[in-house]
Amino acid sequence: MEKFFHLKENGTSVSTEVMAGLTTFFAMSYIIVVNPQILSQTGMPWGGVFLATIIAAIIGTLVMGLFANVPYAQAPGMGLNAFFTYTVCFGLGFTWQETLAMVFLCGLINILITVTKVRKMIIKAIPEPLQQAIGGGIGLFVAYVGLLNVNFITFTPKDTKAAGQGLATGATPGMATLNNPTLWLFLIGLLLAIVFTILKVKGGLLLTIIITAVIGIPMGLTTMSNSVSLGETFSQLPQTFGALFTGEGFGSLFSDPAKLPLVLVTIFAFSMSDTFDTLGTFIGTGRRTGIFSKADEESLENGHGFSSKMDKALFADSIATSIGAICGTSNTTTYVESSAGIAAGGRTGLTSVIVAACFAISVFFAPVISAVPGAATAGVLVIVGCLMAASLKEVKWDDISEAIPAFFASVFMAFSYSISYGIAAGFITYCIVKVCKKKANEVHPIVWIVSALFILDFACMAIL
Repeated sequence: MEKFFHLKENGTSVSTEVMAGLTTFFAMSYIIVVNPQILSQTGMPWGGVFLATIIAAIIGTLVMGLFANVPYAQAPGMGLNAFFTYTVCFGLGFTWQETLAMVFLCGLINILITVTKVRKMIIKAIPEPLQQAIGGGIGLFVAYVGLLNVNFITFTPKDTKAAGQGLATGATPGMATLNNPTLWLFLIGLLLAIVFTILKVKGGLLLTIIITAVIGIPMGLTTMSNSVSLGETFSQLPQTFGALFTGEGFGSLFSDPAKLPLVLVTIFAFSMSDTFDTLGTFIGTGRRTGIFSKADEESLENGHGFSSKMDKALFADSIATSIGAICGTSNTTTYVESSAGIAAGGRTGLTSVIVAACFAISVFFAPVISAVPGAATAGVLVIVGCLMAASLKEVKWDDISEAIPAFFASVFMAFSYSISYGIAAGFITYCIVKVCKKKANEVHPIVWIVSALFILDFACMAIL
């Protein structure tokens, strides 16, 4: 074990790595509950998504630990699962099978980016303020989803007749009246999540879900009547496993030429969000702790193949996305909660192996997990969004030329209920700002191309 993971070389021990692995698992284990709740809204079977979530987490985290030898864990990403459900399926009208096919292609693209110099072009093309704004904007989006999941924010339609017919119409937002048990339970969970996060309680988010779910029992919100048994969970996996390769997946995705621009833009949005979310986690935590050196970052930009630990880690991340899509879940990404285990002393892939083992054990708790109500997880979503929004602090808000693109990129994700539209707003306004300042030559060709694709996408949707 010492020879394989190089424990002494990295200044750690088996006991430290085990504790770090447990810390990371409990910090991110809320995803086992939250991911099936979000994706099952698209019509996907809860049990299938539950197992796909765990399988993707196990495989991705094991590859991260055994191949890259870094203490990072993977699972279906928050924000990306919301994008999958609320933007791509509900907003753009794709089926969940078609969306899984796009996630699979996203994984293949990310693998290609990782093993070629294309990654260097993309990393250099997107200005750093926009990278930070995209990460922070996803946090705002996740928090917004948490509030909407319990109807904490309500909308009064201006045209009630059109709304009654199911048509899109203007509406006035407002806060709900706190007169029902669902909102009460949500507020209790939100309070617990805030307290545990501030006090840095290990596994605080998971503990929040457990306590809130227990409180929901006498309120009639937590009930086993709708829970899924272990046998039923496994019986549902075949419904999601390989679904992207059926006629309802790839066969349907490319059957309509008119939708091709939208498909390409959506895959791009998946890929870019996944890539920068992962890069941000690696650079933000790895540089500070010495897991990734400055030489690793330079090798990432200038080298090719697997010339650095970060190359290997990015490859593990992209592999997990494609495997997760085959099993039946949204983009698998490296979790920022890995920083909890790193703070506990984790420095090698042994930490990741422990996390993977914990995920495997969690399979046997399916009946209990499926009984957890949405109100018990909504508060956690809000706090996770708050934590993800931290990257906005890196934006120079006193520089208006930097603030405008960052503002549109981040805030529009929540306003438009779409991560891809937020990215579009950031890119387009960035180009406008540079043109106004007569610095259009500073805009990378990739940014111009992507902005043009977004504008074409908007035009196509307006015409169609």
